[in-house]
Amino acid sequence: MWGDEKKSTIKKLVTHNGSFHADDVFACATLVLIFEKNSEQFEIIRTREKELIGAADYVFDVGHIYDETINRFDHHQAGGAGMRPNGIEYSSFGLVWKKFGLELCGVGRVWESIDKSLVSAVDAHDNGFELVSSKHEVFPYLMQSALYSMRPTWKEGDSRSQEYFLKAVSFAKDILNREIIWANDVLVAERIVISTYQETEDKRIIVLDGSYPYESILNHFPEPLLVIHKGSHDNHWAIKAMREGDKTFKTRINFPRAWGGLHGEELARVSGVDDAVFCHRGLFIAVTESKEGAIALALKALEINLAEGKIL
Repeated sequence: MWGDEKKSTIKKLVTHNGSFHADDVFACATLVLIFEKNSEQFEIIRTREKELIGAADYVFDVGHIYDETINRFDHHQAGGAGMRPNGIEYSSFGLVWKKFGLELCGVGRVWESIDKSLVSAVDAHDNGFELVSSKHEVFPYLMQSALYSMRPTWKEGDSRSQEYFLKAVSFAKDILNREIIWANDVLVAERIVISTYQETEDKRIIVLDGSYPYESILNHFPEPLLVIHKGSHDNHWAIKAMREGDKTFKTRINFPRAWGGLHGEELARVSGVDDAVFCHRGLFIAVTESKEGAIALALKALEINLAEGKIL
């Protein structure tokens, strides 16, 4: 809860007032989840008054002190609050996550996965560390962008700043909870996907019995070119080309150009697979009505690529 019990039992969580950013929002969300998990009462205070900061039980993104032994998590002081081996300096989110994240996740690899995918990205942005370069006038819409939209505009003023901050924290809590669930489920999928890979004779085509998150797992192996799995929302089967890496859309193999954008009977006629349903014009995914059809379509795609000298 947000703090409506006996004052002697309420822990005071203090951060700065004024504009909020992704790091203080997510730092707060992490602490809130810890307190809720432990059924402890707390109060969120946003201020820059030294007396209130000094009397707080937890202070983050304000106060000019980093000392996790006394729950002080600021990074604005001279010299900052340290950095990761990859050069990304910690923000308040990273500092709080470093101490409390494992308690939320329960599993070290889950904590590490979220630290890499979410926490480090927020820390980097808050400290002006560029992770991507823009090749176009359109820039990626980031987590920070979503949280910025939740801040009061110049016309709205600061009268509802606390209300909007708490809404942003609630949003960040949902994100963290979902990331923890996803990371745990990916670990389960990893065991299944690797086992399937190891048991597959021709590792160029991997057939999975479910819609597992497989790309980041199979990218570690050089052989897979196409992955077949049952659709997550219908009875169709998907055949997807493996990407060359997590950070690129370039695939290890493409479907034949003659199949691109075709549907139903037209694709069935051109491909020779009777239950072919669709091939994306980008040539990275195709769909069939059956597992057998998916395997047949994948084999034909390999055969054509081999004939054209696109794969060895």
